[in-house]
Amino acid sequence: MQRILLADDHPMFRQGLRALLEREGFEVPGEAADGHAAVRLARELNPDVAILDVGMPLMNGLDAAREIQKRVPSTQVVLLTMYEDDAYVFEAVRAGIRGYVLKAQAAADLVAAIHAVLRGAVYLSPGISATVVNAYRSRSELPQDPLTDRERQVLQLVAEGKTTKEAAHVLGLSVKTADSHRTRIMQKLGIHDTAGLVRYAIRRGVIKA
Repeated sequence: MQRILLADDHPMFRQGLRALLEREGFEVPGEAADGHAAVRLARELNPDVAILDVGMPLMNGLDAAREIQKRVPSTQVVLLTMYEDDAYVFEAVRAGIRGYVLKAQAAADLVAAIHAVLRGAVYLSPGISATVVNAYRSRSELPQDPLTDRERQVLQLVAEGKTTKEAAHVLGLSVKTADSHRTRIMQKLGIHDTAGLVRYAIRRGVIKA
């Protein structure tokens, strides 16, 4: 029986997904409400597939996916989101994620996406633009992300309104290290205020608008 980790910050939605997956014969050994918890559970449970909502607090699904792929490479990732915007899906392409399912089509698409990523294929919900499909075929043409994984994590927390001290606590860093990350983010992006960081985070799909 294949084991599925669910991560979404809406409990009712997770319950619906669990019921769907269990009807299809999957086991769901763990659920998470944010990206940090998802990464921790993936390391503990080593599931076959992690289904991650993109728009989770503290650590979004894209960065959680990156962490899971580094720390638990045997776990395949399917992103689940309400967003069809190219920016969000491009970030998934950049992260090497092969499954991207729109929440509006989850009942019809999710099981097919799980089977696809388990056999090494790519699954994109119908409705994802041809531009994004083509990006999967020519991944080398995508511009490089200027930020490191840790810098993106700090960016999300700052954009969510966390102070540097709060961000340091969430990430297990010293305040000095978190402040250094924030300074480098601003230098790399040429952005000099928090409002600008928030706008950038929204545009890049790091946080929800």
